[in-house]
Amino acid sequence: MISIGAENVIKRFDGFAALDGLTLSVPKGAVYGLVGPNGAGKTTFIKALAGITRIDEGKITVNGEEIYDNEKMKKRMAYVSDDLFFFSTYTIKQTAKLYAGMYPGWDWNAYRTMLNFFKADENKRCHRMSKGMQKQAAIWLALCTNPEILILDEPVDGLDPVMRKNIWSLIMQAVCDRNMTVLVSSHNLRELEDVCDHVGMVHKGKVVLEKALDDVKGSIHKVQTAFDGEFPTELESKLNILNRTSFGSVVTLIVRGEEDSIRKVVGEQSPLILDILPLTLEEVFIYELGGLGYEF
Repeated sequence: MISIGAENVIKRFDGFAALDGLTLSVPKGAVYGLVGPNGAGKTTFIKALAGITRIDEGKITVNGEEIYDNEKMKKRMAYVSDDLFFFSTYTIKQTAKLYAGMYPGWDWNAYRTMLNFFKADENKRCHRMSKGMQKQAAIWLALCTNPEILILDEPVDGLDPVMRKNIWSLIMQAVCDRNMTVLVSSHNLRELEDVCDHVGMVHKGKVVLEKALDDVKGSIHKVQTAFDGEFPTELESKLNILNRTSFGSVVTLIVRGEEDSIRKVVGEQSPLILDILPLTLEEVFIYELGGLGYEF
């Protein structure tokens, strides 16, 4: 079942297409990482998904319903922005009461449990808290609404490593307990690699790659090899080589394709060594965008 869908979404600002035919699909219960360089359109899409920004063309749906001006569906969603906002005079407790009046799924028991977990002063005004504490409070309050869809834009930016791990543990627990769908945008690809099961790569307003994370990492490989003599030129025509570097006699190739096929083609050249190593999500990101002309 598709939880979040986008089809040929276009959003222009003064003639510039921040979203230029973006299409994606997020399965229900997935933790979907939205990645891409600065200016790719990630935050624009997130704001459109949250119903804040009206798109010019295309369609964005949540559980099959278009989201803009859809009050019923928005009550089943929670959004934590990178640019946090709290009413200047409100405390955490007052903000919680506001949320409780807006979201039918609000859970005071969860609120009190997380109050102890975060060891926060619920009577402190939110705007007087540090950015890190504000981020914790925003995620805490969002989870207490028991959302079906949780949308996060740089959710743990500015938090210390221990709190980052704790926040992700709370989010993943909600995913397991309630089959909650999470769409998260972050520049910390190493962190996304630990929590996401699907990834969508955005470039110039389009999704240029969308797969289950295991499939993304399984389609590009790092090959370390060495030969008795010059590098065989035959490999350049037989392999889809995205990048090639040499250190002494050892050649490192980034190759797109099936591992067994790559191993067979290189093995036919009688290499002195042949190792095929897994790539990180960050490396996949670099070489995928490099193939699209993004300069590094």
